[in-house]
Amino acid sequence: MTQPATFRRVRGHRPRLLDLCCGAGGLSMGYYLAGFDVVGVDIRPQPNYPFTFHQADGLQYCADHGQEYDLIHGSWPCERYATVTRWRGNPDDHPDLIGPGREVMQATGRPWVMENVPETATAGLLRPDYLLCGTQFGLNLRRHRVFETSWGGGGDLVPPCWHRKGLLAFEHKGERAYADAMGCTWMTNLEARKAVPPAYTQWIATQFLNLDGRTAA
Repeated sequence: MTQPATFRRVRGHRPRLLDLCCGAGGLSMGYYLAGFDVVGVDIRPQPNYPFTFHQADGLQYCADHGQEYDLIHGSWPCERYATVTRWRGNPDDHPDLIGPGREVMQATGRPWVMENVPETATAGLLRPDYLLCGTQFGLNLRRHRVFETSWGGGGDLVPPCWHRKGLLAFEHKGERAYADAMGCTWMTNLEARKAVPPAYTQWIATQFLNLDGRTAA
C-alpha cells in the first residue's frame, strides 16, 4: 500500500493534472481554468482536445506515469452503469473500470478524483463526495454527476439544484445549444454528448487547492 502524498502549492508553479478517459476535454478545461497544467489520456483519438494529449490505455498510462502528476482525474466509462444503456443496449457490453481505476490511482500515492453518472452512487460503486448539477453554477441545464475524491470531499458550499422550467433538455435536435450551455463550445455535437461542464471541476480543483497542504491522497 502506498503512503499518502501531501500536496503543497509552490509559488509560480502550476500544478500538473492528469485526466484519464478525458474525451474532448470538458472536465480538463475546468482544471485548466483553476490553474492546472493539464495532460489528457484517452484510448480513442481526440482531435479537438485543447491540451497535451496521449492516445493510450488509461489504466496502463496511470500505472506508468501517474506519480508524475500533482492530481489525477479519472472519468472511467459510464455506459455500463447509466440507465440509458439499459434502454438502448446491454450494460454487459461495456467495461467495468471503476474498481480497477480506483486501484491504479490509489497505487500512485497521488491525490485523485473520479467522476461518473449518479447511478454509480446509487449502486454503491462510487462514494458521492460531491454531487453536482449545472443549475448550481448558473448553467441553464440539469446534468448531475457524482465525484469521489481521495480527500473525502468538503469545502465551500454550493447552492442546491434549481430544476426550474425552461432548462435546456438533453436531446439530439438541440444538442448544439446544450453543448454551448455546458461551456463546451470547442467540441462537436457528438463529442459533447458525453461531456461534463468545466464548471464542475473548476470548483472541485479550487476545493483541492484550498486544502493548504493537508493530506489529500
